[in-house]
Amino acid sequence: QVQLVESGGGSVQAGGSLRLSCVASGYTYGAYCMAWFRQAPGKEREGVTAISGFGGTTTYTDAVKGRFTISRDNAKNTLYLQMNSLKPEDTAMYYCARATSGGSCWRDPLASRTYNYWGQGTQVTVSS
Repeated sequence: QVQLVESGGGSVQAGGSLRLSCVASGYTYGAYCMAWFRQAPGKEREGVTAISGFGGTTTYTDAVKGRFTISRDNAKNTLYLQMNSLKPEDTAMYYCARATSGGSCWRDPLASRTYNYWGQGTQVTVSS
């Protein structure tokens, strides 16, 4: 049974930092792309960043480039999202996700349809 459990969310002031974690279980972790998505109230879920199975390839949505860093530790079955220089518009529920296919997810790495397992989410609130 695949499980994804996020942690690390919280409330910070603009300019602050947070590090999110996502612990995976129930499958061969390193065989799948992983991603972080977020959803703010009243908005659609958006792909924030994705990383290949062995961590050699990453991609980011333009809004977070240069501020967020995705990484993974396959020995610990854990995905991370380091978020620096946070802005109020980063406020959202953040979800980690596992790709549907064990092959490459790079056709559309920030699209929800590429992923079929989701965590329960962790809330990030940035105040101005």
